[in-house]
Amino acid sequence: MTVKFYIGYDKREDIAYQICRRSIVTQSTVNVNVSPLIKDPLRSQGIYTREPDPKSSTDFTFTRFLVPYLNNYSGWAVFADCDFLFLSDVRKLMEYADDRYAVMVVKHNYQPTETIKMDGKKQTQYPRKNWSSLMLVNCSHESNQVLTPDLVNTATGSYLHRFQWLKDEEIGELPYQWNYLADWYYTGDAQAVHFTVGGPWFRNYTNVQYAREWHYMFEETYNRKFTDSDFCD
Repeated sequence: MTVKFYIGYDKREDIAYQICRRSIVTQSTVNVNVSPLIKDPLRSQGIYTREPDPKSSTDFTFTRFLVPYLNNYSGWAVFADCDFLFLSDVRKLMEYADDRYAVMVVKHNYQPTETIKMDGKKQTQYPRKNWSSLMLVNCSHESNQVLTPDLVNTATGSYLHRFQWLKDEEIGELPYQWNYLADWYYTGDAQAVHFTVGGPWFRNYTNVQYAREWHYMFEETYNRKFTDSDFCD
């Protein structure tokens, strides 16, 4: 078994990507093929052509919806934002894959009160917020065949992030522990932590929930302690 895993990549947060990737690979008991969704190569290949969107908080706001295309509309794939820390084996996540669904997500009822997140980005409110931050994608599903580069490059953000190309019954549900929003859920039973407001690599979020586990993975990755020079801001 090989799991195809796509991670959203933003050059401002390379450190987050590196830790996310390591947390996936080191704990997996199956083969994991990890690919960063880097915007510039997708542009140079003519796959991603959207104009810059001032409402986008990351470089992968829209590229995530290219996953079925990039996976040749075949099999299952996982997408996660780069600001994740996986604490459990991805094999366990794949056990939820159900061919009845086009996509499987954690169906948060997330309504943040802060107006700013990460490195000064505006916090926006919209229905199904954070559903698309981790997706188990059935790339073979007939309804996902419409996610062509042309559609991804022209559809509105609300159309894509609210999964409006799908019927509601085609959206399966994952346990919240697989997209555990740090400092939103307080049950302490995360399988995958999502530092959605800001992670420990930002100076203003050094004490965020699960920061200690992130720093442990940093030390495992770089064989040294995190220092002030490592902050993204």
